[in-house]
Amino acid sequence: MPDQTRKTSRTAFVTGAAGALGVAIARALVAEGHRVVLADSNAPAIDALSAELGANTLPLAFDVSDAAQVKAACESIRRKWGTVEILVNNAGMLSNNKIAETTPEEWRRILAVNLDGPFLLCREWVPAMRERRWGRIVNMCSLAMKTGGLTAGTAYTTSKGALGALTFSLARELAPFGVTANGVAPAYVRTKMVTEQLTEEQREQTLRGIPVGRFSEPEEVAHAVMFLCSELAGFITGEILDINGGLHLD
Repeated sequence: MPDQTRKTSRTAFVTGAAGALGVAIARALVAEGHRVVLADSNAPAIDALSAELGANTLPLAFDVSDAAQVKAACESIRRKWGTVEILVNNAGMLSNNKIAETTPEEWRRILAVNLDGPFLLCREWVPAMRERRWGRIVNMCSLAMKTGGLTAGTAYTTSKGALGALTFSLARELAPFGVTANGVAPAYVRTKMVTEQLTEEQREQTLRGIPVGRFSEPEEVAHAVMFLCSELAGFITGEILDINGGLHLD
């Protein structure tokens, strides 16, 4: 059995890298000595982040919901860095629209980004992880999947529930090959999803329900993701880690 306490530099892939959570996760992984692919549809933002974080980053702008763009992006990574050993499916779209206000177009777009994107990327990188008998997959789930969505809408809540099921399926399939699949389920992180997509009344009401009395910081979520990507997390798979300040206990 390899020494699980020894740090090994890996190649990581972080989607949604231009957002507050993605930036925090990318910074944490680079600080651990990993090479990090910064993936997002916002090219200027990830170019700037790559310039800040240095030569161990590779910015790639593409739409995670588009199968052709995903394949092209993955091929460019293979040409430059070979393979990906850590995959963090962080890209996501929020909608607070409940069932009557959710259009078919919104439904498809939310599921395409939040669910199809992780599926497409896992399909690209899982075979190499299996072959190397080492890999880490971390999917950005949500408190919404466990509560039915306190403020989140129907499409978003459904997409995150399905992402949790995908996580379980991958964990069951890949455990014999040294590949783990886990999720983190944050609630009300200090990102634009909270600061811009909730009303002041919703923010105040939500804060009253969080026992620790504050919102999470992106760095707190990034620290949890970093641990699940580490050598010492090899015996944890199929877990959805709650990061919600006591708002929901199970």
